[in-house]
Amino acid sequence: MPEVSLDASMAKRVLTVSPMPPEKLAYALARYSRSPDSIRDSVEWVRTHDSAKFLESFYFQYGHASIADLGHVTVCFEGISEIAATEIEDEQLWDGQARSSRYQDFSKAGVIVPPELTADEKQIYAAAAARLLDTYRSVQQSAFERLREDLPKPPDMKEEAYYRNLSARAFDVARYLLPFGIPTGVGQVTSIRTLEKQVRRLKSSEFQEVREIGEELGRACARPPDCMWNGDHAEPLAPTLARHADPEEYPAQMRADLAEWVRDHLAPGAAAPVPDVDLIQPTHPASDLCATLLYPVTTRSYRELYNLAQAWPDEKRRQLIRIALGGRGRRDDLPRHFRGAPYALDIVMDIGAYRDLHRHRRCHQFRQPYTNKLGYETPAFVARCGAEAVFASALHTADAAMAQLPQPAAQYLLPFAARSRFLFKMDFAELEYVARLRSGVKGHFSYRRVAWEMKQALMRVDPVLGELVEATPPWVEDPLKR
Repeated sequence: MPEVSLDASMAKRVLTVSPMPPEKLAYALARYSRSPDSIRDSVEWVRTHDSAKFLESFYFQYGHASIADLGHVTVCFEGISEIAATEIEDEQLWDGQARSSRYQDFSKAGVIVPPELTADEKQIYAAAAARLLDTYRSVQQSAFERLREDLPKPPDMKEEAYYRNLSARAFDVARYLLPFGIPTGVGQVTSIRTLEKQVRRLKSSEFQEVREIGEELGRACARPPDCMWNGDHAEPLAPTLARHADPEEYPAQMRADLAEWVRDHLAPGAAAPVPDVDLIQPTHPASDLCATLLYPVTTRSYRELYNLAQAWPDEKRRQLIRIALGGRGRRDDLPRHFRGAPYALDIVMDIGAYRDLHRHRRCHQFRQPYTNKLGYETPAFVARCGAEAVFASALHTADAAMAQLPQPAAQYLLPFAARSRFLFKMDFAELEYVARLRSGVKGHFSYRRVAWEMKQALMRVDPVLGELVEATPPWVEDPLKR
């Protein structure tokens, strides 16, 4: 009988790997998982073998998608609109940061002009955007002065910290006037699997700017990185991915098919009013799915859609689901609409609050078209600093300009104050986390109110769990704490 070693440990049990091109790293780790060799041997193997051939076969041809989770890449997007940043970040498996509108002065930033506008439309857009930014600057200054009157500097606070905190609170008020076309930047770290999905999704966006960003992102993957560490020569970032990242056709087709179904099958009618934060525990999965499919292509509340779907016969629900799946191809995942959760939170909130809550990815998010049809949020502090008239006038100017612009480009002019409808589907752990974190005194007062209402909605539906959520009431404030 051969001798068996009872100690299989090596001299080193933890081996670190130097940064490698994402596709080569994915190849090395995939080979490592499929052989008894050390990672040292797998890395050396990859030096002398073509990772592109491996990925072409196993990732793209055979569909071993998890291989692409093993290579990661850092990408930054500069000089893009806030609306484009929101589209870029709309990935569940995503890590990144966007520039904050709460801590920076955007009064001289200018705006991103939607490329699809004509010359005359661009003039209308630019004039209204300039009016919003002028008012943004005026309101920020008025808010800062009123805050300084209301909140004298504590003796133990440094002047620099005092100024910084008051400025941030003033920006919290003024940011309601920032248009969705304000420029920003986003930095992200993703797997090349998520990056491929992102490129394909961006290329099929309803916004021309976003489609152009998707094309540029694909080209960037085919060349060496723009920013080098220690000036090292680098290989192309993800050239195999770049060859295969064609526009994603299925989601746009599904949306068009569902919109057509709505026109043919949903009669217009006045819906019963629902609160701005409306929580439902869906108990009928097929009705929940139908309501979720219809939510982004209507202006109706989730509650109304869910109640309608529950009243339908089974065949009508089957028909709608077949419509949604009709254009699905072999490589298309099931849409996120098919992912359920115990709680559905239908929230009407301003776009600024949505930009902050959109960062929570441990849930499934859906939105209806951004709109000015649901009115605007006007912070109470606008009246306290005597800026009500100029605030309202700037919003009126934006409304008049948007009426002259085509969709979806007109949405670039929507101020952050614009109220729109969003659906968040989550479990209790995520609800507790969002409500606790976002209701804290350091947060913006807009999403603090939403987070507090999330707890109140859960208290009405399930008080046993609602009592476990430690949310801070919005009337508890500490303006000098950041």
